[in-house]
Amino acid sequence: MAAPEEIGPDAARRMALAAQGLARARPDAPGTRQFKDAARRLGVIQIDSVNVVSRTHYLPPFSRLGTYPREVLEAEAWGKAPSLFEYWGHEASLMPVEIQPLLRWRMARARNGQMWTGLARFGRERRDHIERVLAEIERRGPVVGGDFAEGPRGAPGWWAWSDGKRALEWLFWAGEITTKTRRGFERVYDLTERVLPRAVRDAPTPDEAEACRGLARISAQALGVATEADIRDYFRLPVDLARQAVRDLVEAGELTPVRVRGWKHPAYVWPEARRPRRVEATALLSPFDNLIWTRDRTERLFGVKVRLEIYTPAEKRSHGYYVLPFLEGEAITARVDLKADRKVGVLRVQAAWREDQTGPETAVRLARELTRMADWLGLERVETTGRGDLADDLSDALRDVDPDRYRPD
Repeated sequence: MAAPEEIGPDAARRMALAAQGLARARPDAPGTRQFKDAARRLGVIQIDSVNVVSRTHYLPPFSRLGTYPREVLEAEAWGKAPSLFEYWGHEASLMPVEIQPLLRWRMARARNGQMWTGLARFGRERRDHIERVLAEIERRGPVVGGDFAEGPRGAPGWWAWSDGKRALEWLFWAGEITTKTRRGFERVYDLTERVLPRAVRDAPTPDEAEACRGLARISAQALGVATEADIRDYFRLPVDLARQAVRDLVEAGELTPVRVRGWKHPAYVWPEARRPRRVEATALLSPFDNLIWTRDRTERLFGVKVRLEIYTPAEKRSHGYYVLPFLEGEAITARVDLKADRKVGVLRVQAAWREDQTGPETAVRLARELTRMADWLGLERVETTGRGDLADDLSDALRDVDPDRYRPD
């Protein structure tokens, strides 16, 4: 058997950027078609409630498409004919509706008690209660958690808020209900059969092994080059099923084993993965972006340690509360701690930090991307606080790029 192909770390990084849709020019007027293409390429978009800059699910498309209409995501996720659905993919996620059958094994496991410990116990002890909630949704139609609160907050009054919420979460895990729409960030639930398109509902249910092969296939395509652990983490697959899925895909010729110089573990390449010679990307990356959500992989690809510091006490944070790495070309060259102050129409740069590969154009390119983000968010101007070792250069760049709208804080 021939030795696996050896790939250099620079080539691996470019392959990853291309697979993630970050190696192509942004469209001039991104709309529904471009958004759907990006969502299918990614396979999964993580949802998170933190709204310091924007809810995170809006940000990966912005990083790849630029100033797309946010209403496009809302229509595709929660409109009359959605192309996305919500479920547990990589954490709570939006995913193309056509992959829903590949996650039914997870729903079946949830119905058998393989979910969060407390919720699994609730499912065992209060199944009668869950069935009553399900029957009420079937009778009533779309509901929110407050519809099952006791006392003046909702009816029927014999359902306590905590038990009602637990029942809804159990039913969501089990795939019996899904998100029909959202009010603000609150889920509005309905029966899954009333939300998903008929073609998806009628699609056959694959067994666990086949489903995990399908999910591993999507992961490999979205990653470009990846270790088994990378592929497993993309959809949070069980170790044994992911390992077998990778073996099966290799045997079928759908994954090619390779060796990436500097990586400790064997890697795999999707045979049709693009291998660009150069990447000229410019993007602010959500801390929950697919490209960087696996911290070990981020360090392997870019040589930087990216850590989510939201849950770190303020005095112990290295870079800030909601920090977006800046992708410039093929490198992460800066980080900015951002906050959208919507009351006064300001995108605040609370801190700006250099990385080892910060270059002479970094501040200017970052300034342009910040003004683009401010426009997309509907904010009138960008302000900086002067904190961080890139802050002064960024202030000068913002003044040059958009003198009418920039002002130091």
